[in-house]
Parts: sequence; C-alpha cells; structure tokens
Amino acid sequence: MPYEDLREFISDLEKNGELIRVKSKVSPILEITELADRMSKLPKGGKALLFENVEGYENIPVLINAFGSEKRMKMALGVENFESIGWKLYKILKPEIPNTFLDKLKKLPELKKLNDALPVVVKDGKCKEIIKKGQDVNIFDFPVLKCWPKDGGRFITLPIVISKDPENGIRNVGMYRIQLIDRDKVTVHWQIHKGGSHHFWKAKRLGVKIPVAIVVGADPVLTYCASAPLPEDVDEFLFAGIIRDRGVKLVKCETVDLEVPADAEIVIEGYIDPS
Repeated sequence: MPYEDLREFISDLEKNGELIRVKSKVSPILEITELADRMSKLPKGGKALLFENVEGYENIPVLINAFGSEKRMKMALGVENFESIGWKLYKILKPEIPNTFLDKLKKLPELKKLNDALPVVVKDGKCKEIIKKGQDVNIFDFPVLKCWPKDGGRFITLPIVISKDPENGIRNVGMYRIQLIDRDKVTVHWQIHKGGSHHFWKAKRLGVKIPVAIVVGADPVLTYCASAPLPEDVDEFLFAGIIRDRGVKLVKCETVDLEVPADAEIVIEGYIDPS
C-alpha cells in the first residue's frame, strides 16, 4: 500500500527493521554523508538512517539512505516487483484501442483507474502548517548537507523541483541538485537535456522569470517519479497517481502560480531569473 506522506514511510521502515535512529550529535558538514556512505556499502545497502540530533538543528531530523536497497525501494513504491511499474507506464503509452462495443465496455474499469489517478487540487495541506515570507525566509534554517570535501557548498540533493513551460504552461517535475548561496538565494543544476532546462532556455529567450517550487520530504512515490526517466509528455504527478492507485493531492503555492504536494514536509517557493 503506497504511503500518504514521508512520515508513514519512515514509520513502516522502522516497523520492518529497516531504520536506525541516530541520537548522537552529528554535523551536517561532511559527517552525516560519511556515515551514510559507510552504511550504504554494507550488504544489501545497510539500513536507512534518521539523524535526530543534527548540530545546530536539534529540532529537524535528517533522513538518508531511505531508498538504498531493493527492499526499501519496493516498500517506497508499494510493489512486490519493479516490472509492475514498467507495465503501468506501458499501458499509458501504448493503450489498446477497442474495436467493438463490448471491448469498449471492458475498458471502462481501466479508464476509471486512470481518472482516479489524476492529481487533485485541495484547499489546504500539511505543507502550509508553518509559512514564512519576506525577511522571515532563511533557507539556512534547514540542515542542508555538505556532502563531499570539494563541494562548493551545501546542497539539497533529493529535491522535487516543479516548474512550468513559459509558453504552454505544461508542468515539469524533476530532480536537480540545489546549492544554497544566501538566506534567500539558491542555484539549480539543470541537466541540459531535462525538462527544467528546456523551461530555462525558453524563459531566457522570452526574457521572463520562471516560477519554481522546491519540495523536500514528500511521499516516496513522488520522489521516485521526479527522477524517473519518463517520456516528455507524461506528467510525473499523474504517473505517481497511477503507481499509488489514487491521485496525488496538490495545493496551490503561496507566492507563485504552481501546485505542490499537499503533504510535503518543506516547500521553498521562488523564481529563477535567466538574465
């Protein structure tokens, strides 16, 4: 059964002996990732780690290595085998066209499943329990990690990054490394062939800014879909709904014209200025 949010997933990991809670004080600068690197190299990917006492951020835990084994990945997606995910995608891309009225009737349950998988915009969500704007915004309030000694700074490495095509308004949900620059500034590493990069170059040509939302700590299926190699015309939130067998709940952002997962832990809203 797919999870409603990240907290349900963490609870299930613990029940299944797949999570270790680390209560000792650890630094977000190199130490957490060193420990995670050692854990991930153990047989079967070791265990997921939940650091509950991060130096300078004692009230914000850090989860790492949650997807680092085949067992945990199957738990995250709510499947017994990965082939079922590919089959669901195939049925979207290569639907069988019914030839007779009886064939059309037989297709109704599949059409209902697809309709049930569509994203649903709701009025409110857990992600809006605490809202900060203007001078209250400081992304260094979060325990973002420095992962490697030669990294240029601290990076969010597993974000869901949401943007819209500035010409046709089509949504892209991707996963791009985010570097923290200042209390209210970040840089985004768009790979040149990805949807977010296409939005960037279109916006640069048009001379407009791109509204962007960065989501951290969402339902694990959404995290997977942001990084999945989907065809360009498949909406990532729709695909997540198909995997989950129920639509993703989205809520409108506070400051930009985008929708984000309602049950996410953290949402960072803003703009990218191509100029």
